[in-house]
Amino acid sequence: MKISKTFGKTFALAALLSATAFAGAEAHVTFLNKEATQNSTILATLQLPHGCDGKATTEVRVKLPEGFVFAKPQPKAGWELEVIKGDYQKSYDNHGDKVKSGAVEIRWKNGNLSDDFYDTFVIQGEVSGVEAGTSLAFPVTQMCGDAVEAWDQVAKEGGDAHGMKSPAPLLKVVAGEDQGHDHDDMAGMDMTSKTGMDMTGKAGMDMTGKTGMDMSGMGAAAPAGETVKAGDLEVSGGFAKAMLPGQPVGGGFFTVKNNGQTDDRLLSVTSPAAGEVQLHEMVTKDNVMRMRQLKDGIAIAAGQTLKLEPGNLHLMFQKVKTPFKQGDTVPVTLTFEKAGKVELVLQVLSAQGK
Repeated sequence: MKISKTFGKTFALAALLSATAFAGAEAHVTFLNKEATQNSTILATLQLPHGCDGKATTEVRVKLPEGFVFAKPQPKAGWELEVIKGDYQKSYDNHGDKVKSGAVEIRWKNGNLSDDFYDTFVIQGEVSGVEAGTSLAFPVTQMCGDAVEAWDQVAKEGGDAHGMKSPAPLLKVVAGEDQGHDHDDMAGMDMTSKTGMDMTGKAGMDMTGKTGMDMSGMGAAAPAGETVKAGDLEVSGGFAKAMLPGQPVGGGFFTVKNNGQTDDRLLSVTSPAAGEVQLHEMVTKDNVMRMRQLKDGIAIAAGQTLKLEPGNLHLMFQKVKTPFKQGDTVPVTLTFEKAGKVELVLQVLSAQGK
């Protein structure tokens, strides 16, 4: 009996030590996938396991290393997004063009991630011109109101980061063939608009059976790309862009003409293709792109035409159920304050909007 008690205590202690070690290993901000292939476009997924000493996380800042270029962050519901643009240390090839500047820091702001929950923050980018065996460090600043956690310690070359209190998340670059991805074809973001920082998404879905979704209830909607009239409003030019497989966020665009004598307002949008559709505004000033949700809707003044377009106002599809493909269609229901509900079908174009 004495031996049994001793064994039980030993087993319990071992379990406790194991759990403690596991918790310690998971306490840092890390990448979901810690390796990236040379010359490939990847989704770098940061894991945020906790807040700051029990406080909720309200802002996450990520500095991007040289060699991780053409970065495009994934928007998060309930968070504002900022992209800081700057110069690269060298130029990078973008379909024959030499690019010397781009996103150098990503900031998710004004959110509220409780210490009780875990979440991820995703940045799409291309690993370019980096030797195999190199580890790219992504210093992260986690802000919780007036409390700050800085995950920015980087070991010297050949050093061991395991003993560091606040190590920066690392991506190890491994050898591999050029993946041949066109980063402009990546879903969610096109950062080459007239503002230079177009955060619009790529959207699209086959609603004719490929996805298994029954669209019989959309019979009232006009064919994709055609003008739909509702009261004094004319809605036309609906389109979206192709998405990367696995990408949960995309964008949509259209034009609304108000032929009436009174103002109207786009209040909300829904779609069976996504868990949520938000109305977003994007503004770029002093090399900082800011994107925010318009919870009060978008006004359409009497006698005016409103365009939702890349780099400006747009729809943001959240929790996309099936990645959208060129040639597919995405049904949406627009709800206006005066004109009521309007069924619209967005035609999915290529990532370049063609």
